[in-house]
Amino acid sequence: MYKLTGKVQHYAWGGTAFIPALLGSDNATQKPFAEYWMGAHASSPSVIEKDNNFTVPLNELIQQHPSQYLGENVANRFGVLPFLFKVLDVKEMLSIQVHPTKEEAIKGFARENKAGIPLTASHRNYKDDNHKPEIMVALSEFWLLHGFKEKSLLLKTLQQISALNTLVPVFEKEGYYGLYKYVMELSQEKVDDILIPLLKKILPEYTANRLKKSDPAYWACKAIASHHDSFQNIDRGIFSIYFFNIVQLHPGQAIFQGAGVPHAYLEGQNIELMSNSDNVLRGGLTPKHIDVPELLKHTAFEGITPQIMNGEMRGVETIYHCPVPDFIVSRIEFSNTQTYTHRTHSAEILIVTKGETLCNSNGNSLLLKKGESAFAVAGEAYTLTSSTGAVLYKAGVPE
Repeated sequence: MYKLTGKVQHYAWGGTAFIPALLGSDNATQKPFAEYWMGAHASSPSVIEKDNNFTVPLNELIQQHPSQYLGENVANRFGVLPFLFKVLDVKEMLSIQVHPTKEEAIKGFARENKAGIPLTASHRNYKDDNHKPEIMVALSEFWLLHGFKEKSLLLKTLQQISALNTLVPVFEKEGYYGLYKYVMELSQEKVDDILIPLLKKILPEYTANRLKKSDPAYWACKAIASHHDSFQNIDRGIFSIYFFNIVQLHPGQAIFQGAGVPHAYLEGQNIELMSNSDNVLRGGLTPKHIDVPELLKHTAFEGITPQIMNGEMRGVETIYHCPVPDFIVSRIEFSNTQTYTHRTHSAEILIVTKGETLCNSNGNSLLLKKGESAFAVAGEAYTLTSSTGAVLYKAGVPE
């Protein structure tokens, strides 16, 4: 096992305290610490500490001997570490987004390459040729948007909110696709005509702190709270806040988001595990590029009931199974009287979120304190113990 150091991403929506406290780092300037990446993504690879304090980027290490580090089966199937492991601190809402299937990502990436669109271009949709399914495990109370509401619930929402009544016949006649296409293609003037009266009506309730987070009005107001004085050019993503399920997760609960499921993180801290990709099609709540035809092409237009996962407990480990071959995540919590023993199927990454643990592997010991991470190679047998009690999260590839 090797000590691993990840990379912090300072996106504007991130909090200023949680990740610095986890990593034991100073943030005197109150810079946003949005994400902590652990993986081999080429744009921001983690660093591995090898012998005599020699360091090497994880992606370069794996490229040297893929079968040795990933295992032969995973190396042959994926060629690279197939997942990216993250810690997120969501202070401000993220963009509404959809991820493509593997097949569509391959086509889209090739199409934009052929068109000569630079990988760094702001209007580029496909940064790679991979899909981006993802699972998140809540570290705190966590709120997100996840998929369209079931038909009866969405119809009830449109009927009960007077400003949205004009959308009822659109939904009844054209269904989910027609409704979403309609609001995403509205002129900005018409978006403002619908949403400004709605926002002006609910904003006093928000400022008086009388709205619950389970109410879409809360998040609609939060989305415009910093610039409501002007009440113009309202973000059409607010429609989606009313169309989608609002989900609350408690610590230890998880949710999986596959291709086509529209979603947006709203608030809280989580552990996130995804395929090694950066393909995002956005649908609002963002100043970034929105390609409406491409978004409509890849969105799953169906009502869903969110499936909250509590995981499968196996002794001190809680495993969150995912319907993809790219990754699996688990939570390990044990006291100072317990031991966790394991042999890896493929490469794994571990991060300690509470306490500290001693990793014993192949006659070597590695002490991991809160916020520290390790990389275990394929076929490695290791044992975890703790004198303090500890909580860890582990990412790997399912057998």
